[in-house]
Amino acid sequence: MLTIQSNVSLKSYNTFGIDATARYLVEVDNDEDIQTLLQLPDVQTFPKLILGGGSNLLLTQDFNGLVVKINIKGIRTVKEDQENVWVRVGAGENWHEFVLYCVERGLAGLENLSLIPGTVGAAPMQNIGAYGVEIKDTFERLEAVHILTGQKRVFTNEECRFGYRDSVFKNELKGQYIICNVQFKLQKTPVFHVSYGDIQKTLDQMGVNELSIKAVSDAVIKIRRSKLPDPVEIGNAGSFFKNPEISVMQYEHLKLMYPEIPGYVINNEVVKVPAGWLIEQCGWKGKRFGSIGVHARQALVLVNYGGGKGAEIKQLAEKIQSSVEEQFGIRLYTEVNFI
Repeated sequence: MLTIQSNVSLKSYNTFGIDATARYLVEVDNDEDIQTLLQLPDVQTFPKLILGGGSNLLLTQDFNGLVVKINIKGIRTVKEDQENVWVRVGAGENWHEFVLYCVERGLAGLENLSLIPGTVGAAPMQNIGAYGVEIKDTFERLEAVHILTGQKRVFTNEECRFGYRDSVFKNELKGQYIICNVQFKLQKTPVFHVSYGDIQKTLDQMGVNELSIKAVSDAVIKIRRSKLPDPVEIGNAGSFFKNPEISVMQYEHLKLMYPEIPGYVINNEVVKVPAGWLIEQCGWKGKRFGSIGVHARQALVLVNYGGGKGAEIKQLAEKIQSSVEEQFGIRLYTEVNFI
């Protein structure tokens, strides 16, 4: 039975730990709950915020509408052949726990995405990625319910229009669908991606002589824990900004002024520059302003030390964007969604 609560604090529902209030909140455990909810007369008129793990949003104010918390669980194998296994996962499952589930069963493709916060349902919206791998590489399809009609629809990989930290759900279909479950096509024989970041270096430090899915996952977890604060200890949403992609010409020009500027070649025309490096060069790393600040070990992470306001973090983000643009001529865009 659906229970709609009133005037609920969202502090425990977002990893920044921002104490904003929702006018209404409801938790849904299955697809039928969602369809029943959407048929309620009053619900159609409310603004809605669909919430997974709350790890990719910044609450800048109270939410005067209905927060729908997705708790749909379940992991099951749909089919398999000699090379692949197709796994269907409830949108409310914890992403990292699902990755570990796959690692334990020798299913390859997601190990580089270990320890990314959030839920499975939120992962395709953002096309989450890390260390040379993105969710689109293993994603096959998802099922979602249209908020206005209550109708179910299947979205294929192509229909999701995945881009860098981007999908159709962040653009033309933003706020129109609630994702219920996601299906992945995973490999029985792994293809390892260890050249990105410090993975190979970390594997060497760990004394790994023979690559395995678990070894790569362990290395990624080790790297992420060394760089990123645990939201349980310090409120944060992981990487706050996307790594900007600039033209080769602009990169070569910047390299004349900043010979040490790192860059990853995407193709003949585009280079990706680490946003954390740009922010650090502008002097923001480790800076604290009252209850908020920029993390001391990773300039890409903005933090709430306790009692910080979302509006304050938004202002800090805007100042960082301005300073990076002024110094490097590069505009940073946020990964985090502002509410």
